[in-house]
Amino acid sequence: MSKVSLEGQVAVVTGAARGVGELLARKLSARGAKIALVGLEPDELKQVAARLHSDADWWHADVTDHVAMAQVAQEVKDRFGKVDIVIANAGVATGGPFAESDPVAWRRVIEVNLIGSAVTARAFLPVLTESRGYLLQIASLAAITPAPMMTAYCASKSGVEAYAHSLRAEVGHKGVRVAVGYLSWTDTDMVRGADQDDVMRELRQQLPWPSNKTYPLGPAVDRLVAGIERRSTHVYAQWWLRGMQGIRGYLPAAIGIVGQRRMRGFEGRLGSVSKGLVGAGGAADEAARSR
Repeated sequence: MSKVSLEGQVAVVTGAARGVGELLARKLSARGAKIALVGLEPDELKQVAARLHSDADWWHADVTDHVAMAQVAQEVKDRFGKVDIVIANAGVATGGPFAESDPVAWRRVIEVNLIGSAVTARAFLPVLTESRGYLLQIASLAAITPAPMMTAYCASKSGVEAYAHSLRAEVGHKGVRVAVGYLSWTDTDMVRGADQDDVMRELRQQLPWPSNKTYPLGPAVDRLVAGIERRSTHVYAQWWLRGMQGIRGYLPAAIGIVGQRRMRGFEGRLGSVSKGLVGAGGAADEAARSR
């Protein structure tokens, strides 16, 4: 597909204080887009906005809060006059065996990654309809293949992928394009936070190539930006993820067999796995809720 110029377009990025969201905002801004940053860390959001090349502003909001996100959508439109692009990127993660997991952290992963994405879309769909805009839902390799010790994250990303595909069929005739972006392990605070746990790091390192690698953030975000410019329906942050779509039907059975063997080897160490949200973003989410 031909590229759409981002010059003068208004892009909303959730989870914009760090990682994928922060770098997406910078790269979209460098292409002339006006940026609305949304997240839970006001100090960080303010700093990100100040570093951008184009007109930018920030909003402190929890993406799971319907009332707050509806207000954000209205204020973004009032501030910039329109919204052309929404990137539902906000996400958190936790790992470890399901039976011993913290039910509050487990539920929060579903709330932020799945329900928060739907709340974001619900808030911004009216303005995206006006502009015949583009909604990019950030998913994951976890939407394509299951993985042991990642029940909450895999459930949330599988759910958000299915939700986005369903929404695409509902709003396409109104001119709104809905896309899904897929990332494998990418060098962010979330992945680095998960790697601080020895068991989770070793389990990931035992995955088959190329899914056992951590990929640099810059090239991954470049591919997302290229997908946004082309209004692509599917955007793959690592080249090999596209090929996973053709074999995804076989993966649950294969993971079920191989995963059992891997888990036996870790059985005596599972009690040491952290039960909370991982990384700096997870810590910010927990701090915001405690306040």
